[in-house]
Amino acid sequence: MRSRFGRLFSLILVAVFLIGVISGCGGGDTNKITVGSKNFTENILLGEIMAQLIENKTDLKVERKLNLGGTLVAWEALKKGDLDLYPDYTGTGLMAILKKEVMYDADEVYNLVQKEYNEQFRVKWLKPFGFNNTYATAVTRELAEKYNLVKTSDLKPYAKDLVFCAEQEFFNRDDGYDGFIKTYDLQFKDKRAVETALKYQAVAEGKVQVIDAFSTDGELVTYDMVILEDDKNFFPPYHCAPIVRMDTLEKYPELEEVLNLLAGQISDTEMQQLNYQVKEQKKDAAEVATKFLQDKGLI
Repeated sequence: MRSRFGRLFSLILVAVFLIGVISGCGGGDTNKITVGSKNFTENILLGEIMAQLIENKTDLKVERKLNLGGTLVAWEALKKGDLDLYPDYTGTGLMAILKKEVMYDADEVYNLVQKEYNEQFRVKWLKPFGFNNTYATAVTRELAEKYNLVKTSDLKPYAKDLVFCAEQEFFNRDDGYDGFIKTYDLQFKDKRAVETALKYQAVAEGKVQVIDAFSTDGELVTYDMVILEDDKNFFPPYHCAPIVRMDTLEKYPELEEVLNLLAGQISDTEMQQLNYQVKEQKKDAAEVATKFLQDKGLI
């Protein structure tokens, strides 16, 4: 009797185990998506913001693959299906992925990348977050107030006494230094190429007065710098938005509506502040993301 009961009990345990294995193999990825990001503060933070919003507004489980690498690493992961979505920039899509010429109209760039990504890759650009992380011209607040600098064109009478500084890449790009000074008819006293991390330090030490920046750099807050308006529209648009695999949207259509809650919610200045909190003040990205979503009334 005991032997028969023991065998029966063993069979039940085996059955339970097999059911668990089958369930694990067949349904482990059900209702789970993977959110990724590139390997810099802003993109990591945006990935976390999207992940938390999805977790709060849907029944989906979110796996995070943040801080993956550069553009091509994240893009290849999305194409392969290792990622379902990540945040990217329209100018990056236009030039780095589609290999198109520089374009300057923000709507035209967005519409073109949307069309080409849909047709070539079955990837959809959702609505942009609102900010434009493009190149910009920055000066210290002291200099801006001294010469009443508001627009980049305002530099023209004073450029001969100022030193311009940028990373080497800016001096090599089609949308970089040569086109910039030609468009604005500027002649600086001197120009210097330095490592990206040293630009702001050079300004703080008074060695240079004008730099190229990205319009959402957290360092702009740290060093109290002013972005000059690109009044001749020289720099191309880099509006950021979620890009999502179409098969993911077909499986989970609620994602589009949820992520579009972020549309227009982040200005250039707000993105500067968010980057500043994480990169300069060393706050935890997840905590900054949570507070942002709460302040916007999104969670």
